[in-house]
Amino acid sequence: MAEDFDAVYRQHYELVYRFALRLCGEASLAEEIAQETFYLALRNYAKFRGDSSLATWLCGIAKRVYWTNVKRPRALPLEEESQRVPGPDIEDREVFTLRTFCDLSHAEIASLFGKTESWARVTYYRARQMLQKAMEEADDDDK
Repeated sequence: MAEDFDAVYRQHYELVYRFALRLCGEASLAEEIAQETFYLALRNYAKFRGDSSLATWLCGIAKRVYWTNVKRPRALPLEEESQRVPGPDIEDREVFTLRTFCDLSHAEIASLFGKTESWARVTYYRARQMLQKAMEEADDDDK
């Protein structure tokens, strides 16, 4: 099993690292997330059922490592909650990142979130539209 997992590590490390880097934006933290991801994957490798691709499974673990250890959502006091500016949903950004930078299919993304493939398509489309609108607004501001 160790030799088999070593091949998995070599084949997928770069993808997991890039995914983690997109999540956190810091190279050293992305490396830590990737290492923790493969540690957890090795411990649970026998439980991998193959319902998704190995890449999808590993990115799902990396996402959980990031949210559990780095980006714990904190409840905002009511005053701050009401003053929060609406923006793109975090899921929209994650779906966009997974599709654009990690080259995951809509089916793989849906599997990561436990949702349907059509949900992944719509979410990706919505995120792409928001990004295009933001870029157009930035261009208008520069003029």
